[in-house]
Amino acid sequence: QVQLVESGGGLVQAGRSLRLSCAASGGIFRVNAMTWYRQAPGKERELVASVTSGGSTNYADSVKGRFTISIDNVKNTVYLQMNSLKPEDTAVYYCNADMSLMTRTRRDYWGQGTQVTVSS
Repeated sequence: QVQLVESGGGLVQAGRSLRLSCAASGGIFRVNAMTWYRQAPGKERELVASVTSGGSTNYADSVKGRFTISIDNVKNTVYLQMNSLKPEDTAVYYCNADMSLMTRTRRDYWGQGTQVTVSS
């Protein structure tokens, strides 16, 4: 059974850093891409950053230059290094993985979410 397990959220002061991790496991043939989304209270879920297995990345304008996404294809894990955090980065962060499975199917999965709170 496929699982995505996120970790690394927490409470930090503005200007500090956090590193999120999301590890995929269970019947995986290949991770094609992994994406971080976030959802703040009262707002829609938005894409933060994505990375393909080949290392191509994409960022929301609001995090460019502050966040870095990376992938470990051996560990099937994606990381989000978040620097110079701002109060407006406060949200629940969700991991999404586009994966090809051993069953020869391809679909995407969601993590349970991890809370990031940035105090001013």
